[in-house]
Amino acid sequence: MQNDGQGRLHPQKFVLWVAMGSIVMMFAGLTSAYIVKKSQANWLEFALPTVFWYSTITIIASSVTVHLALKAFKAREMKQYRTLITITAALGILFTVFQLLGFANLELRNIPLFGPKSNSATSFLGVITILHMGHVLGGVIAILYVFFRAYNSKIKNYSSVGIEILCTYWHFVDILWIYLFIFFNWLR
Repeated sequence: MQNDGQGRLHPQKFVLWVAMGSIVMMFAGLTSAYIVKKSQANWLEFALPTVFWYSTITIIASSVTVHLALKAFKAREMKQYRTLITITAALGILFTVFQLLGFANLELRNIPLFGPKSNSATSFLGVITILHMGHVLGGVIAILYVFFRAYNSKIKNYSSVGIEILCTYWHFVDILWIYLFIFFNWLR
């Protein structure tokens, strides 16, 4: 956590860290409940769709581009910053598309996430990944906000606090997805 040079954490960064702590607790609770429910006799074992590998690669790539965007912003390389923040936004949207394609694949394999024909295993997968996608979409909205500000020639604010917060949050949802991906593939 970076501070303001005087040993104090920026208030917005503090709020972000508290929010991320809350999100970690929520997902820890959900994955713990998943493990407990797995002992049920009617638990359905199934392989995750291959497209989830693509979404994982996509979100990792987006973490790289947002990090490079922050570096470019701090170096006042605005053209490179705009390009990288644009790529990050596109990768965030692509991640969500891949997730939706994964859900569609499960439906095609007659493994519904919700409804009367669903199983606890698939419903947990659905709830957990949809919650994660919601957090990713929140990040995409923040990225789009930063994106539009980057292309607005009237705004000449070179404070990096906003992009630093965005970068931290985006790395967080990336790490969270990697945890969930490992959990659903190998720890469940």
